[in-house]
Amino acid sequence: MAKALTPIGHEDRLSIVDHLDELRSRLVVCLGALIIAFGLCFWQNHALLDVLNRALPHVSSTSAQHGLASLRNRSVQQRQALLKTAAAFQTLAAAPSTPPGARPAYAQAAAGMTQAANELPSTPTTQEKPITIGVGEPFTTTLTVAAYFALLFTLPVLLYQLYAFMIPALNPEERRVAIPVTAAAPMLFLSGLAFAFVIILPPAVHFLQGYNSANFDILVQAKAYYTFEIMTMLLVGLAFQLPLALLALHRIGAIDGTTLTRHWRYAIVIIAVIAAAMPGADPVTTSLEALPLVVLFGVSIVLLKIADRRAAARAAREEEAQPLGLDPT
Repeated sequence: MAKALTPIGHEDRLSIVDHLDELRSRLVVCLGALIIAFGLCFWQNHALLDVLNRALPHVSSTSAQHGLASLRNRSVQQRQALLKTAAAFQTLAAAPSTPPGARPAYAQAAAGMTQAANELPSTPTTQEKPITIGVGEPFTTTLTVAAYFALLFTLPVLLYQLYAFMIPALNPEERRVAIPVTAAAPMLFLSGLAFAFVIILPPAVHFLQGYNSANFDILVQAKAYYTFEIMTMLLVGLAFQLPLALLALHRIGAIDGTTLTRHWRYAIVIIAVIAAAMPGADPVTTSLEALPLVVLFGVSIVLLKIADRRAAARAAREEEAQPLGLDPT
């Protein structure tokens, strides 16, 4: 059994066994959080799949001739034909020339056709659903989606446990830097996920699925579609960590604000390569993935310029205080 987790100070000295015991306890907490989140996600898998399916374009009358859309369009045509036939039978039932004994049969036929027509779709505009191939694919795809969402929902817990395990090794100065970084990382990741889901995926899926639609019967496979969506969101979320990565390089003295400003053309080329390596190497998806990275690069330049000014001011204070033997802080 893992012991209860207790805060550890920077001055505490622990043995290897104590460190391993603390690591085991935190891994147990992470595993428990993942299991609970996975159970909840699998329980609500229908809601999660509906959320992912929102990026699929709706079937319209112009695209109804392709794939599954043609079946929906035919059902609408069948409904209209049934309603016309029902109206004809109703007219015969009410006509004076119709024999009295045949009128109930005509009325019954009209009612039956009306009921059958009402059970068919009334509009050709409905949301697409991806298809599955194979006996076990619906189950395995649902498991995969639930696992990805569980990882997403437990990310704050995992990052906190990682921070709590590593923070005792940092001195107070390093801790002042680590705390805002640890708080900003999940926020940037979630911002990337939201940007990918709201801004990137709808036009990307619409463009990729609708490209040359007149020459293909387009059917969206569930496994490939969900993998494309999830990988796009995860990679964009990781790409949103760009400011933190540049700040870390600045912290170790590898770059500064002037370096980024001087080599911004090379940075744009690197961003374009990163965007092209992400899922959906088409111009629409690549442009939408590269745009926030360019903006984040510009924000990083501003942050590094501010950090450079602060470092220069701190160095000036140290130089002024050193001849007098004063504390520069």
